[in-house]
Amino acid sequence: MAGATRPQTVAERAADAEASAGRVLLVAAGALFWGWLAVSWVNRWLGGPLVPVGDPLVSPAAVEAALGAVPGLAAVAADAAFVIGLTPVLAQGTWLTVVITGVSLVCGFVIAVPLAVARVYGRFSAWLSLGYTELLRGTPLLAQLFVLYYGLNLAAYVPGALSGVFARDVVWVAILGFTLNGAAYQAEYIRGAVESVDEGQITAGRAIGLSKVESIYYVVLPQALRYAIPSWTNEFVYLIKYSSLAGFITVPELYYRADQVATDTFRYTAIFLVLGVMYLALVLTASKVMERVDARVAIPGLGADRDR
Repeated sequence: MAGATRPQTVAERAADAEASAGRVLLVAAGALFWGWLAVSWVNRWLGGPLVPVGDPLVSPAAVEAALGAVPGLAAVAADAAFVIGLTPVLAQGTWLTVVITGVSLVCGFVIAVPLAVARVYGRFSAWLSLGYTELLRGTPLLAQLFVLYYGLNLAAYVPGALSGVFARDVVWVAILGFTLNGAAYQAEYIRGAVESVDEGQITAGRAIGLSKVESIYYVVLPQALRYAIPSWTNEFVYLIKYSSLAGFITVPELYYRADQVATDTFRYTAIFLVLGVMYLALVLTASKVMERVDARVAIPGLGADRDR
């Protein structure tokens, strides 16, 4: 019969079941990870109504005793208890990593859009944009952070005037460094997206009475920013991982705190294994969120629906 759907084979049904189970497991792991972080952060902000500030949400001794009573798990009971004991430090470092990444990404985007537009439509400004992007993309991010913090001593001019996470002046320097560097990369992604929009649309905008700037703002950018989402997602992921470089200028983010604990305890393998898992969780979360954003803003002929 025309239009009839071919029934799935046993192998296809099994593959679908495995994929569904994998998605459920991934969602459950993500909910557990972010639930733990949220409870840890709120408990710290409120002064420890659930557990004393600095203590894990679950007793390491209880975990060790429970695992030790299970045949086959006694060998890992001590390691599990050690990891549980690290969770307050890791949660605190993760909060700073998330803040630095989020603020730097948004601020970099604000700078990147005019840089990309200038590169495509500007004259003299195109050369300025090119010089900026090549300079920032062509030098190591760590060297840029060192110049800002140690060379220019910007911490002396941008004191930590606020409370909480922004109280340390070095945090502002790290955000500035990641913002300037990220803007250069984002500008290139957006430039490529802008160039993918048909030039005739500028002419069409002018034909209905829009100025060139208005045509770029109302016609080109809404399409280009959709095209740029996959590349922008890559920058999001890179920035999460590169945020670990802030530890080299003494920002107490996730890597810095884990490295301090490893130095004190000499248990480098266990600590950095846990650290890798946490960065993986952050990266997977960012990727999934941006996939949803891409699907949400896509319209026929644009974004995820356009072959490119």
